[in-house]
Amino acid sequence: MSYGRLERTLEMNRTRFKRRTGIYPETFAEMEAVLVERQRGKKKSGRPPALSLGEQLLLTLEFWREYRTFAHLGDDWGIHETTVQRTVERVEAALIASGQFSLPGKKSLTDAENVFQIIAVDAAETPCERPKKSSGPGTAGRKNDTP
Repeated sequence: MSYGRLERTLEMNRTRFKRRTGIYPETFAEMEAVLVERQRGKKKSGRPPALSLGEQLLLTLEFWREYRTFAHLGDDWGIHETTVQRTVERVEAALIASGQFSLPGKKSLTDAENVFQIIAVDAAETPCERPKKSSGPGTAGRKNDTP
């Protein structure tokens, strides 16, 4: 199905792994541990998934990183697009429920211990400066036909 995609990705060095997935290998291992823990907590096993937990996580990271359609990801991974959608939703729900990978809230921005460095870029629109039609040496002025 995935033709060793997970194995090839895990063998990459730290920089290439980050470039490929958007996260560092340590974070990948933590996320995979959350998925394994969720799998252990299930009461009913059901049908075995088409992809292993590591492959499911890698598929989700590819979706987040490249934002490709489920159909394209399904073609690459050899599974149906609805399976890709269910997998991404399941992995997202497990990672959100763990609470380990959430961003800080609004209140943390107001703490005195956090120092932020911000660069603001002014991108305001200004009108185009064009010469008037009837004035200037480079334009033909209106002819006054009044005597």
